[in-house]
Parts: sequence; C-alpha cells; structure tokens
Amino acid sequence: MPELPEVEVVRAGLAPAVTGARVEGVEVLDARSISRHDGDAAAFEAALTWRTLGMPARRGKFLWVPIEGPGEAADALLAHLGMSGQVLVREPGAAPDRHTRIRLLIDQPSLHAAGRGTLEIRFADQRIFGGLAVRPLVADEGGAAVPDQAAHIALDPMDARFDASAVARRLRRRRQGVKAALLDQTLVSGIGNIYADEALWRSRLHYATPGERLTQARALALLADVRDVLEQALAEGGTSFDAQYVNVNGQAGYFEHRLHAYGRGGQPCHRCGALMVREPWANRSSTRCPRCQRRPRGIAV
Repeated sequence: MPELPEVEVVRAGLAPAVTGARVEGVEVLDARSISRHDGDAAAFEAALTWRTLGMPARRGKFLWVPIEGPGEAADALLAHLGMSGQVLVREPGAAPDRHTRIRLLIDQPSLHAAGRGTLEIRFADQRIFGGLAVRPLVADEGGAAVPDQAAHIALDPMDARFDASAVARRLRRRRQGVKAALLDQTLVSGIGNIYADEALWRSRLHYATPGERLTQARALALLADVRDVLEQALAEGGTSFDAQYVNVNGQAGYFEHRLHAYGRGGQPCHRCGALMVREPWANRSSTRCPRCQRRPRGIAV
C-alpha cells in the first residue's frame, strides 16, 4: 500500500497539472471507484464539471484537491490510493492505461502559451480498494481545512505543525507494541508496514516493545528515525516492488534499493551481519534483526 512518500510524490507531480485548471469533462468508468462519494456517477460528474481546481494537499496517505467556487473552497476532490491506486497525468489521446476507472478532462491555462492546455487525469486501480470522492472541507483542531473523511487523521512527521514531543508522550502512554502504535493513523499518520520496519531497525527496537517502556528520549529518537526514513524515501521517489506504485508519469520509485529491513528476511543485517528474520505480525509480517532488535523481556509475540 502506498505510504506517505509515495502519496507525496503523486501530490507534487499533480500540482502543476491541476492547480488553477478547469474541469471540462468527467467520465466514471467503474462506479466502485466512487464508493466514498455521496451519490451516483452522475452526481460525481456534476460536482466536478466546470469547477476550478486548487493546489493539491496531503495528510498522511490522504490526498485531495480543493475545488474552488464562489468565495473560499468548500469542497475537495479526495483521493485514496488504497492498495493499487494510481493518479496519472496524460495528454489527450495517449495510449490507454490498464484498470482506468475514472477520467477527468481538464484545461490548464498555464499551458496555453505553449499551444497546449488540455490534459487528462486518470485514476487507475487494479484492486479497487481506493477511489475518488467529492467531500466537504471541514476545520481540524488547528483550524486547517481538510476533507471530512480525513478529519480524524493525525498530522504526519513531515507537517510543519507536527509536535514530536507531544506525540512521544502519547506513545509512551500506550501498552501496545511500538509498531502497532506507529501504524495507528490517529497517533501519527503516513506510516505503513514498510517504513515502520525501517524506522524500528534504525532505532534497534523490536516491533512488540510496549510504548510505555520507552523513555521520552527514546520515543523522540524513534520519531526522528521515522522522519529520516520518510525524507530519504521521498528523495528517492518512494518505494516500488512492482508496477502498481508509480508517480503521475508512470515512473517507479527507487527507495527499495536502500531498505535495511522490509523484504530482507534471510539476508544479512546491514549493521551486524546476523540473518534478518521475517515473522507473522497482525495478519501481515514484520522483518527485524534478531541481534539488533531483541524481543523485550516478558513480552510474548
């Protein structure tokens, strides 16, 4: 599933194409991809056609584009990539993309001087766990405008308002293991299985270590490792293991070549040389070094 770096790469690539563009046509090819929208395909198309789009925004794994109307924007086009969703920018008449579920035809005024202007935004999704929806914008606790379906999502470590000390204190009040806490999007957003494993390897922490066993300094160090991992992955364009994650131009990310934990079961630890182990965890898996990330005493896994 795309995590924060992958979604941020899509947001950044989408920004020059859609910011200030007017939607001139919408085609829903598969209604399952608008299941989060209140209404049918006709209502979805009507909510977007002839509207002007603003600067794309992101929180954690959620991506949205404000829809400008009279006065301030009151709605947003919310995108959730799910397991395999892709948002692609294409020239009109470009070869079809497999599993395209929704198409938007937009006019971008900034391209008029170059004799262009019309672009096609395609939402493709093989597994159909993601989708698009037009949702109302609401104010979060800090007063920022977010789609209502993303209002419960915590700030992510890349957000300028992220308070690492406060999050560390909340983490230390939890009896659950640190990996489960990192994946809780109401505590800190944007982190999934890949980057949780990477941050825990850097912090030399077993995934089952209870949050309440961390000192404030150790919790802050873990959050710093999380941020470092996310920043490095973002610089590499995200992580791609197959053709399902791509940016808006259909290109894959390359952070997989710098992974120290995730997907490396049976391979030597880059730090101590011990063979990494891949263990079942919460209906998925977790990869760790048995020497650097020892199981906490008294905790069964």
